[in-house]
Amino acid sequence: MVKILVVYDSRTGNTEKMALAVAEGAKEVADVEVTVKKTGKVRLNDLLDADGILLGSPTYYGGMSGKLKEFIDTSFKIHGKLVGKAGGAFTSSGGTACGAETTLLSMTHALLIHGMVVQGRYDNKHYGATAVESPKNAEIKSCKALGMRVATLAKKLCS
Repeated sequence: MVKILVVYDSRTGNTEKMALAVAEGAKEVADVEVTVKKTGKVRLNDLLDADGILLGSPTYYGGMSGKLKEFIDTSFKIHGKLVGKAGGAFTSSGGTACGAETTLLSMTHALLIHGMVVQGRYDNKHYGATAVESPKNAEIKSCKALGMRVATLAKKLCS
């Protein structure tokens, strides 16, 4: 069984809605178990146990939230132990041109530094799923697709 972990921070509930949609998409892949945890509830062992990790955060000044960054900063303790795992990222922002892409990249950088394989997308939303404020149908669909892509990649990497 492939294990996917969705880690997110959310103050208004918008990123949480995205996290649940990402998880729903990952669950559509056969033989995949999905766990969703909010920052503050997630532990480093959760990262070690997962085959795929998706990070989600609101966009704050073009970067991830302080809570998620603080958790990622503690991951130096397991540096080198996430190599080869699948990864992805998603974010919600307050408007267009508010730093969503740089937020995705800030999370992606952390995954890459851990040696993870980040799942991109060729057609649009290249760096991960985004939403402006509360995710609408199109954004929910994008989140589900991200979850499916990362779960599928994790299965391939585990086989």
